[in-house]
Amino acid sequence: MIVSWTAEVGDHWIAPLHIHHHDDEAWYVLSGRLGFRLGDDELTADAGTAVLARRGVPHTYRNAGESEAAYLLVMTPRIAQLIDAIHEPGADVPALFRAHDSEILPVP
Repeated sequence: MIVSWTAEVGDHWIAPLHIHHHDDEAWYVLSGRLGFRLGDDELTADAGTAVLARRGVPHTYRNAGESEAAYLLVMTPRIAQLIDAIHEPGADVPALFRAHDSEILPVP
């Protein structure tokens, strides 16, 4: 599945540090700049850059620029279902991650 999203300017991670045990996830930056934590590495992706978080690799991301960032998020149906579920009012986010074969990790 592919969705088009934007990331507002701000110094915060868009998602908690997490891992998908059996699903890959990818981003394609359309405009602006995104910052990523992939395992022990941190990187910045400018417009025109693709980033892949392979299954089993802890990851998170944020807007790393001074303007709104637009990007495509490429994900499996299981990750799409997880994202939909965690945005429901009153969602038990850690339990939903576990139910979708994923896990929220403590920030090192």
